[in-house]
Amino acid sequence: MGKWRILFLLSLATLVFASCSGKGGDAGKEDGKTKPAEKITVALDWTPNTNHTGLYVAKEKGYFKDEGLDVEILMPGEVPVEQLVASGRADFGVSYQEAVTQARIQDVPIVSIAAVIQHNTSGFASLAEKKITSPKDFEGKTYGGWGSPVERSVLASLMKQEGADVDKVKFVNIGDTDFFTAVKKDIDFVWIYYGWTGVEAKLRNVPIHIVYLTDYSEKLDYYTPVLVTSEAMIEKNPETVRKFLAAVSKGYRFAIDHPDEAADILIGAVPELDAELVRESQKWLSKKYQDDAERWGEQKLEVWKNYAEWMYENGLLEKPLDAEKAFTNEFLPEK
Repeated sequence: MGKWRILFLLSLATLVFASCSGKGGDAGKEDGKTKPAEKITVALDWTPNTNHTGLYVAKEKGYFKDEGLDVEILMPGEVPVEQLVASGRADFGVSYQEAVTQARIQDVPIVSIAAVIQHNTSGFASLAEKKITSPKDFEGKTYGGWGSPVERSVLASLMKQEGADVDKVKFVNIGDTDFFTAVKKDIDFVWIYYGWTGVEAKLRNVPIHIVYLTDYSEKLDYYTPVLVTSEAMIEKNPETVRKFLAAVSKGYRFAIDHPDEAADILIGAVPELDAELVRESQKWLSKKYQDDAERWGEQKLEVWKNYAEWMYENGLLEKPLDAEKAFTNEFLPEK
């Protein structure tokens, strides 16, 4: 699943954000004529995978069309999703809680409007033969990351609980190199999402061990990924936001109830994906989308506060986050 991209914040402070353009109203007839579908865009955070299945289901099943929307799914590029959405070059996007938090600290006007997955499924993975079964075992090992300050902070936080020293970990920037390639190049452990890489390891018959973040800190059980839009979009076109989430919510609920068919839809839309991996990942992840929440997409204030407090305490934020403004459940459909 997607690697975090923190460095974009260096350029965000200098951007001049454009406002979202005006949108049409309800689909239907006006003066006896059928109104054209409203064209909107949603930018992905990473190459298509099962985090995004609900979007593809909504498009294939006509849920967007039913809401009067003509949705284009944008592939990831050089410009980060958060920047595209804040500037109005994309109406919606797939992001994650950390990026939204850091963006808002930098006065970037994006808002999380739905949690794609209820709980953090990520952890530090290693080949089972390495016998890395707890944070203490990270000492003397080589970590393959992407150069973000948050990586060291998370590792330090977990290791501190077991009296271990993060300074005894060697950090190597591996960029976009995947887990299976990295561990063949003297990398001992990597941060992964089980729903994709963990499932792939099982299919490859590669025994691994994962130290999950949520096993060691409640504050690290944050939302990743999330759907985002801009404050301007919410202010000027709230009904569009509501329609978009009505369709997307229906798409994810379909994936929850019909993982096999949902996987086939994703494979049909993106045929270059490994079909077996998509199907197995979908079976595992479909149960995680809503999990213990009352409805798909629901976000809790305490989750936003907890992680922001952790980031601030670890020197990752310049100031505390106004968590209540960072997300909203207002546009989610009722159960």
